Amino acid sequence: LMAGIISILKIYDNWNSKELTINNPIVNVVADTTTSLDLKSIIHEAEKSVIQVEGQNETSTITGSGFLYNEKGDIITNAHVIQDADAIYVRTSNAEIYPAAVIGIGENDDIAVIRVLQLAGRSTLPLEEDTLAEIGDEVIALGSPHGFQNTVTLGIISGTERNFSVDGFDYSNAYQISAQISHGNSGGPLIKRETGEIIGVNSVGTQDGTIGFSIPIIEVLDQIKQWSNEAQNEQLHFSNVTDLIRSSDSEQNLEGAEYVTDYFLESISIRDYVGAYTLLGSSLQSELTYTEFRNSYIDVVNLDFAEISSSSTENNRIKTTTEVTIERKIPNKEETEKETYLFEFQIGYENDQLKILNYSSSEK
Repeated sequence: LMAGIISILKIYDNWNSKELTINNPIVNVVADTTTSLDLKSIIHEAEKSVIQVEGQNETSTITGSGFLYNEKGDIITNAHVIQDADAIYVRTSNAEIYPAAVIGIGENDDIAVIRVLQLAGRSTLPLEEDTLAEIGDEVIALGSPHGFQNTVTLGIISGTERNFSVDGFDYSNAYQISAQISHGNSGGPLIKRETGEIIGVNSVGTQDGTIGFSIPIIEVLDQIKQWSNEAQNEQLHFSNVTDLIRSSDSEQNLEGAEYVTDYFLESISIRDYVGAYTLLGSSLQSELTYTEFRNSYIDVVNLDFAEISSSSTENNRIKTTTEVTIERKIPNKEETEKETYLFEFQIGYENDQLKILNYSSSEK
């Protein structure tokens, strides 16, 4: 009996002293798959939700920004962008123009919500509703400064809990950001670089452009939800968008045509073929199915284009031209080849919206 006990103790002591190793191929498969979201993809997706807001009265036009908030077509912006407007219009990322109606505007908080019925059902960016950002978080600020739609600036949260007043509006617990906010950025979204979520509403900046301030979305979300839930479409007043198009000056039309061209080529570059196809006029879409359009660009590895030039033509159309370098994958090979083309676009209004009515390319 004693010999047996001693043997058992020696076996246990020997087993306990050995290093335990696991050689299981299943375990080896488990790895950290967490990756940072691609910056270019974040920006391109965000641009679809960013809206240029134009408030007009008898004496002036104020341009600001906003972003789609829900599937009702509600857009969050700043109160100071629309407070003096008699008519409000929006321009989407693909240059569509629609009238908007106010469903809520703050008296002390620089926040407002407008509704565009034509944008109902569109996809929106996620909101960070639970956690405030911290100093050092990387951010992306989008807006339309000086009329340049969908301009992007990068920075960090450089301060929090900033309290001050500007032009009768009180800002509480605002984010201080290093991303520049200038005229036209007001109302645009502040996006957290790491997650792609909207964390604030860009509102004001210093005169030298070195510091900007953004309202945390958490601070105003309850009021925004209340306005959205209480608004009834039949009680809202919308202006006639045709009046805006007729009053647009030629320079603004040229800028709009250049933007459509830029967005079309950028969509192909990012492989957003649906976004590019929607910019084509009805006659082009009747001649070219979406599948055919997609297949003509599916092998594009990279696309770069030079500065876009524009000029007015007959029949109220605008011609835009640019030099495009396309890198394509060679079929059945690992190699690619580059070719440069001169693209020419004919752009005009179709159903009150700017569309690509025709385009052609010639190899240089």
